[in-house]
Amino acid sequence: MGEVEHREFPHRSIPDYRGMVGFALLPVRIIRDFKTMSPSLAEYPGTIRPDWLWRALRLARVAAVVYLVVLLVLLLLENKLVFHATRDSNPPPADIHAQEIELRMADDTQFHAWWCPPPEWRPSDGAVLYCHGTGGNVSHRAKAIRTWQTEMGEAVLVFDYPGYGRSEGSPSEAGCYAAAEAAYDWLIRAAQVPPEKLLIFGGSLGGGPATHLAADRAHRILVLLCTFTSVPDVSQDLCVIFPARWLVKNQFDNRANLARCSGPVFLAHGTADRVVPFGHGVRLFAAAREPKAFLRLEGVPHSEFPPPEFFAALRGFLDGVERAAPHECQDQCRPRAG
Repeated sequence: MGEVEHREFPHRSIPDYRGMVGFALLPVRIIRDFKTMSPSLAEYPGTIRPDWLWRALRLARVAAVVYLVVLLVLLLLENKLVFHATRDSNPPPADIHAQEIELRMADDTQFHAWWCPPPEWRPSDGAVLYCHGTGGNVSHRAKAIRTWQTEMGEAVLVFDYPGYGRSEGSPSEAGCYAAAEAAYDWLIRAAQVPPEKLLIFGGSLGGGPATHLAADRAHRILVLLCTFTSVPDVSQDLCVIFPARWLVKNQFDNRANLARCSGPVFLAHGTADRVVPFGHGVRLFAAAREPKAFLRLEGVPHSEFPPPEFFAALRGFLDGVERAAPHECQDQCRPRAG
């Protein structure tokens, strides 16, 4: 028989399993050699004594146990780490003209909201559906509501997710989505706000329900501030030594939902954000469809309370979009079949 022809596969490397197995068994061989080592050999200068090896192995075993315990604790506490709900709720200040209302989700869970129309407001003036961040509840957003009313001249509906403030239930991703949908329906049906006059805002965690809602419901514009691409992504950024991306239950896949929305999108993110790194905002902007705009907030840390330049940039973007296509905004994010 002739020689066996050897062929190279430039696009696929064939591993040498014998070498890999030998390398994997190397620690076993080292331990075996140390166990059988003669006392005279161990006394030579520069040699490693067996007790140091066993001490290192014990240390590695303790480290592995601690690693697994910490990982298990993080997984068990995932919801508490994602949702920083506060039950204590304060009454609204008089100057934001808030009406406290109780709404119901599709499963009949009741949740709390503040409806804040400015004096002499009419539905044609428009409204902001405010999806707040992970901490506190609606009673901690009075300053933000006042700013939105002043800067945009619109009414604001801010609502609590299940488990927050006076809302029933417990926090969950599905609960956030359901509350946002019920709040949207109330604005359209009860407050009679035209969809083309409805601004959907999501700050930090609130970008999850806001983006999910904007992907399926008609609206004027989606506005995101300091929002992450997804919970697995931001979890991996914050817990680099753990495989968090593959283990978390909550998803909030904002990048995928944003790619489904065909309406105008305005994003802003602080360069000094240490909670949701600035790169998340850049990647969300890349995923969004036109028309879109991105505001880089130089030196601004993580916050859902916009600085003054935020509103000037938002108004300018809206004016440009609506001048370019005055009759199209209302049709840009219609519900899709299926």
